[in-house]
Amino acid sequence: MTLDAWINTLLFGIYPYVCLTVFFVGSWIRFDRDQYTWKSDSSQMLRTGSLRWGSNLFHVGVIFLFFGHFVGMLTPHAWYGPFFTAGTKQIVAMTLGGIAGLMALVGLTLLLHRRLSDDRLRATSKTSDILILVLLWLQLVLGLATIPLSAQHLDGSMMMKLADWGQRVVTFRTGGVELLADSGWVFKAHMLLGMTVFLVFPFTRLVHVWSGFGTLAYVLRPYQVVRARRLNLPPGHLQSQDRRGV
Repeated sequence: MTLDAWINTLLFGIYPYVCLTVFFVGSWIRFDRDQYTWKSDSSQMLRTGSLRWGSNLFHVGVIFLFFGHFVGMLTPHAWYGPFFTAGTKQIVAMTLGGIAGLMALVGLTLLLHRRLSDDRLRATSKTSDILILVLLWLQLVLGLATIPLSAQHLDGSMMMKLADWGQRVVTFRTGGVELLADSGWVFKAHMLLGMTVFLVFPFTRLVHVWSGFGTLAYVLRPYQVVRARRLNLPPGHLQSQDRRGV
């Protein structure tokens, strides 16, 4: 095995499972041991300013990107092949992903500038808070940088290889590393940084994302009925009890 092949196997054949293991096991351990740290640590009380615009743009954009990547990479081609081609899928992904990526990048830039330029916010920020913002900012920049590269091959061939790699990883099949042999460094850097986000996830405020998914359980939760203790009691009932010393 050549040095390049060994490095590719390490980064795209072994590293994904390290990241996923830390992601799931680390999140479970943190929830079990440190539930009081399981929060987003909102800084809204310290300064609003650009928070509303930055937070809304970032969250709307990044949620769309998350589900777009999740569905786009893990959906087998046979499922959507009868309806549209891989090239059509790539153009749709480039267009919608580009719009969502720009929204998220603008929002995150506002949030990052807000946190670094305000003395009070910097004083109350953890190192992990700054690190994860910078990490996500770089990831968004790399993601947007892949669009002009993808535009050079609109047949969807590269997207098919990336999706096949992702599907092989989650289904524990071999052969995924070889699919990325001729991928550009921007694609590989984007994938590596994305996996690193999962690696650091349990140690940052990103754990509150789990709570967002957890709120979906309220859709199936039965209604909670709360009744006042004095509801439907006859007039003077409590006064008569007080006189009797009850």
